[in-house]
Amino acid sequence: MYNKLKTKEAKLAVIGLGYVGLPIAIEFAKVFSVIGFDINKKTIELLKKQIDPAEEVSPEEFEGTDLIFTNDLELLKQASFYIVAVPTPINEHNEPDLTPLLSACETVGKVISKGDYAVFESTVYPGCTEEDCIPVIEEVSGLKFIDDFKIGYSPERINPGDKIHTLTTIKKITSGCDEESSEEIAKIYGSIIKAGIHKASSIKVAEAAKIIENTQRDVNIALMNELSIIFNKMNINTFEVLEAAGTKWNFLKFFPGLVGGHCIGVDPYYLVYKAQELDYHTHVISAGRFVNDSMGRYIAKQTVKKIVAQNKNILGSKVLVMGITFKENVSDIRNTKVVDIINELESFKVQVDVIDQHTEKEYVKKEYGVELVDQISNDYDAVIVAVSHNEYLDLNEEYFKSIMKSPGILVDVKGIYLKKINDLDYWSL
Repeated sequence: MYNKLKTKEAKLAVIGLGYVGLPIAIEFAKVFSVIGFDINKKTIELLKKQIDPAEEVSPEEFEGTDLIFTNDLELLKQASFYIVAVPTPINEHNEPDLTPLLSACETVGKVISKGDYAVFESTVYPGCTEEDCIPVIEEVSGLKFIDDFKIGYSPERINPGDKIHTLTTIKKITSGCDEESSEEIAKIYGSIIKAGIHKASSIKVAEAAKIIENTQRDVNIALMNELSIIFNKMNINTFEVLEAAGTKWNFLKFFPGLVGGHCIGVDPYYLVYKAQELDYHTHVISAGRFVNDSMGRYIAKQTVKKIVAQNKNILGSKVLVMGITFKENVSDIRNTKVVDIINELESFKVQVDVIDQHTEKEYVKKEYGVELVDQISNDYDAVIVAVSHNEYLDLNEEYFKSIMKSPGILVDVKGIYLKKINDLDYWSL
């Protein structure tokens, strides 16, 4: 398969052209002939104009690539090596929603031929590829796994908004369903990954490795969040504590904050779900998820307490929330926990204005019913800087004073103004 792709006798296809799939398609299209497939017609139209809807890839990066974009299954059939990079979200009950993944498996089943490969990049629980995905492909295609087609798993490690740790500079885990596929898949990915390849011993090991990367971060951040609640009761600043503790060489530098997005805030639930299937109730993982999922409401309540402490009527008080994306300097609002802050404040009948220059008003309105404001006023009782966008980093105390009633309250979720505020009532995690 590697030799066929290298000589362009065979084509590679990427199914799902979001923040993961598009960079993969572009990198492979520098060495192979690539078909980029997505069911979203609008996405395909934009990509044909060299516009990335996720704003992760610049127009210049499309240049010089052997890459076509389509939502046509007939064109997709021309490929022999399929990479699936679709979202794996959770539902309202915090259970895995495999709908996009299984739909992609049906698509693969409709186009795959004897001798072809399919590799999954979507984050799943260990066993999902073999137990859930392969049966769908077999049923739709009428082909037999291993005898007729090969399967692999290579978990995505792309960090949205990160221009340093990119696809090619992060070591890639690969795996296959047998020795031959393991070798071929490693060689194919090795053609674009500068940082090197780690061949996992099985598909399940590769799946598990991915899911614990984000679970480990989630649990560590949960510990910091719980510590911040304790330290707040002691009237000491968590960031100052972490600064002091961080002087020890082996102290792990995690920080408190909102844990949203489509990775850290989602992936642990896939492991929890699989553990329950195996009659094991997770303790540490579930506790960490509970703590992190509650932080938005906690921040809002602390803000309300501070407003009340100033002898102000909470009914009709006005708060500005700065930033609504799930992390700094990205446009993505999926599973953003800033919405929890907004909803909790509004439950106290607080008037909330929200600004964010990094995302589209229509997208936010459709997803969460939140109306971003174009202009901020000068009569806020409190300002919550929820996301540390670059535009907010250099704001000073005089700026915040200018948009607040006196006495004003500044809630600094990420601690970016620590030791820079003297007159305002300042609070951070």
